[in-house]
Amino acid sequence: MYVAVKGGERAIQNAHAWLAEERRGDTSVAELSVPQIREQLSLAVNRVMAEGSLYDPDLAALAIKQARGDLIEAIFLIRAYRTTLPRFGASAPVDTGDMACDRRISATFKDLPGGQVLGPTFDYTHRLLDFKLAADGETPDAPMRNAEPGPVPHVTEFLNREGLIEEAPHDDTTPPDLTREPLEMPADRALRLQALTRADEGFTLSMAYSTQRGYARNHAFVGELRIGTVPVEMEIPELGFAIEIGEVTLTECETVNQFKGSKTEPPQFTRGYGLVFGQTERKAISMALVDRALRWEELGEDNVGAPAQDAEFVLYHADNIQATGFLEHIKLPHYVDFQSELELVRKLRREVEASQGQHQEAAE
Repeated sequence: MYVAVKGGERAIQNAHAWLAEERRGDTSVAELSVPQIREQLSLAVNRVMAEGSLYDPDLAALAIKQARGDLIEAIFLIRAYRTTLPRFGASAPVDTGDMACDRRISATFKDLPGGQVLGPTFDYTHRLLDFKLAADGETPDAPMRNAEPGPVPHVTEFLNREGLIEEAPHDDTTPPDLTREPLEMPADRALRLQALTRADEGFTLSMAYSTQRGYARNHAFVGELRIGTVPVEMEIPELGFAIEIGEVTLTECETVNQFKGSKTEPPQFTRGYGLVFGQTERKAISMALVDRALRWEELGEDNVGAPAQDAEFVLYHADNIQATGFLEHIKLPHYVDFQSELELVRKLRREVEASQGQHQEAAE
């Protein structure tokens, strides 16, 4: 038994060494630095921060480097590191109305205070490979920034003035912390939004797409999508007031959804909401659509059996770290389990063959 363990340890050490060699790649090619990943692969960094529940671009970039670009592995590394950090306090809720927007668009109103700010986006690119990027030393021209300084109002406030959209739910109750307590059902909206923020982007996108195809009767407009920085404040008991301790980049999406009304609610528009670390607009839009689909019960709608309406299905399958752990554990040794099943199948086959032999003798 000791020899087997020792041999296994040696094999694992060799696997780790080989992994490090593969991660580095051809040593004649310059090694990627953490600042390069942070600055030039920023959308990957943003995803790792969002799904890892830790806002630190440098650590996210390091995790991507260590994981050889496997973002789920990088997210796993960030979550594991996060558990080692002491918690010394809690920040005040951020006010996205004070966001300094780099990008702000609306699919519902063309002219709005503050204007449509396209910002850095792939939306209007031709999706053609740019071979100039393969050349070393390329320096892009500095763009003309058309964003107006200062906070801009949320688009849904215009509909709210006429009472055409539901009031934004307001609850001062401190929500449970999904990073410290396991998910439990039934989950209220605050807990669902936490889970969706940490959820795998691909899974959330698939669920959102299913609602657009008719699985949830969820026809949405992007009321507003905004990306920018917001200040983070923390209450200091010794001072008696809050002070700004930094700022974070967020993507916020609020959808406007058709709603014919119910027995308890008048005809109006309803909301879906998404808020994610960094520039992560695909995730924020997907999150808003799934959030709206999960609200069917509180709005008095019928459950049509759509996957996106099933909170247990969505929330328990959305976390890529849990899914990866359960999926990948089946490649680990299961020798004893398999041998017992193998012996069972052999026994059943012997019984079937014996039974068939008896029937054949009786027929003769």
